[in-house]
Amino acid sequence: MSYLSAKNLAKVYGNGDAAVTAISDMNFTIGSGEFVGIMGESGSGKSTLLSVMGAMNAPSSGSFVVDEIDIYRLKSEKRADFRREFLGFIFQSFHLVPYLTVLENVMLPLSIVKAGKKRKREMAQAALISVGLDTKGHRLPNQISGGEKERVAIARAIVNQPPILLADEPTGNLDTKTSTEIMGLLRKLNKEGMTIVMVTHSPVCAEYAGRVLQISDGILVSDN
Repeated sequence: MSYLSAKNLAKVYGNGDAAVTAISDMNFTIGSGEFVGIMGESGSGKSTLLSVMGAMNAPSSGSFVVDEIDIYRLKSEKRADFRREFLGFIFQSFHLVPYLTVLENVMLPLSIVKAGKKRKREMAQAALISVGLDTKGHRLPNQISGGEKERVAIARAIVNQPPILLADEPTGNLDTKTSTEIMGLLRKLNKEGMTIVMVTHSPVCAEYAGRVLQISDGILVSDN
């Protein structure tokens, strides 16, 4: 049974002669617990597709279903609830708040969770432990390395224990050694049961995925 399902998915920006097709008539399914890579040249539609999958960018036509929920049939408030419950996001830029500690940055998604501050700190600490940063919670972002910042971003993405992790070029700003460490961490999370969809330019990173969707000019050209 498919966990994520795109049916005739399309996204067009603009109208008339100025219209640009970012995604064209895509159909694919992803099973629960899969690790799927999305590859393609710059401008091929990878990030647009990820934003549609992340319930942040309504398609022009077609549907995207997660766990039998047609997410773009949800009203905006319900879609926000869906994102909070189902999705964790990792972006190419770390997006850490510089004046908050590592632990406080990881706690940010918990601001809308109904739980006491002690419980939220425990959840954030558990997320830091899972990414190997349990001793760095008191530091500020400018006191840790680039690889550690990416680990903080991952901890923040998983602090709510979402079933799905969406990653947009998670190693784009990292050196080869650190990229290998981050990809190993994503593989670990996947083996623990998390469904991961990752946009990447790197064939080396794509090898960590069980499947790769290859996109060219907004068209899904291969799925293997």
